[in-house]
Amino acid sequence: MNTNTAGRRVLIIVQNLPVPLDRRVWLECQALRAQGYEVSVICPQGPGDPAHEEIDGVHIYKYAPAPEAKGALGFALEFAYSWARTALLSLRVHRRHGFDVIQACNPPDTYWLLAALWRLAGVRFVFDQHDLNPELFLSRFGRPTGIGGRIELGGLVLLERNTYRVADRVISTNGSYKRVAERRGGIPAVRVTVVRSGPDTTVMRPVYPDPEIRAGAEHLLAYLGIMGPQDGVENILAVMDELVHRRGRTGIRAVLMGFGDCWEDLRKECTARGLDDNVVFTGRVGPAQIAQYLSAADLGLGPDLDTPLNNVSTMNKTMEYMAYGVPPVSFDLVETRVSAGDTGVFVRSGDIAGFADEIEALLSDPDRRVELGLAARRRVVAELDWKPQAEAYVGVFDELLGNHPGAARRAAWPYAAHPVESARSGAPEFVDLDDETELRRFLRDRARAAVRVP
Repeated sequence: MNTNTAGRRVLIIVQNLPVPLDRRVWLECQALRAQGYEVSVICPQGPGDPAHEEIDGVHIYKYAPAPEAKGALGFALEFAYSWARTALLSLRVHRRHGFDVIQACNPPDTYWLLAALWRLAGVRFVFDQHDLNPELFLSRFGRPTGIGGRIELGGLVLLERNTYRVADRVISTNGSYKRVAERRGGIPAVRVTVVRSGPDTTVMRPVYPDPEIRAGAEHLLAYLGIMGPQDGVENILAVMDELVHRRGRTGIRAVLMGFGDCWEDLRKECTARGLDDNVVFTGRVGPAQIAQYLSAADLGLGPDLDTPLNNVSTMNKTMEYMAYGVPPVSFDLVETRVSAGDTGVFVRSGDIAGFADEIEALLSDPDRRVELGLAARRRVVAELDWKPQAEAYVGVFDELLGNHPGAARRAAWPYAAHPVESARSGAPEFVDLDDETELRRFLRDRARAAVRVP
């Protein structure tokens, strides 16, 4: 056990994504490390992942994920399996590194019990609430009418309530979630901190993409995110069907970056709609691929429908589109409006024809695309960047553990106020954000902006 960082050791638990693939959690890890904390993570393995690795000083312990869950019993078994594997690994982490705080990221809301057990050893508990699970249930299945459904929903409410009760501090991803923690969870406002999932805009910024990204496509639309039942990615296929087959649009392509429970079904639907020449599924992507595709894209798509969960959830993809100067087109949701402000284009939920109308209007109006893209980039830097979120995030642990960093350490944030240039051989060149003439040229016609104009 490392005693040099006693009082500054954090264990982060994640169940639904591996780390560092979970971009929010990885930014949290980096923020803690930058301020002198020792950080360990327990999460499921991704394809080809080792059981243990250390990346940038973060100790990552991984377990083989449970088989894909089906039905209530399947999810219960998955949660029980993951909980048991996490509990066993927490013993190993405590023996090797120690931890003073457990941060659990939901879903699911099951790790309050593990935190309660570790509390006997003096460990504190921070709940990083990524989802509202009762709302997730309602969004997937609607308001239950049968006894079985009511029991399932009641169980989720109970798990959430217990998580709130055990938590010493709650981290909410936006104001809507904070209000739920205060009202439904009964958490005093001083114990709830909003930490938005803002992008690190010194890293997430336009590059001159490989021309092959857009080869054969006059316009490129992009989606980045999970592909689950609540994410509405099938709406993109419906919009593309409308544009290509009903309106006769040519030279238009959509790239869908990500994976999830619906990935295979979406690919089958794409083929059934005759869209294989117009839609690209990349599967799991890393930062370099994201930079390439979003730098080449004309528009970013937000297909999430207005549901009890989606309406109050922050869509990370919206801010990530904005970081690359890509105007987001989304169905109209409360928190998506908070993120995009007046840089986004919003469509009535479920209106496929209206969504296609807005896409066509923007593709036909490069001046408007440029102005929206510039405004989106400015907004995400000025109001949504990760740096102030990181400061608020680390402040939760400083306050909880009684740590009072000096000005010199506070100034040592890795998130600089100037662009981060890559010195790696073969790395793509960043677009000069200070050269507005060149930036406007780039945003106006990304199809021919893959290289800098001398």
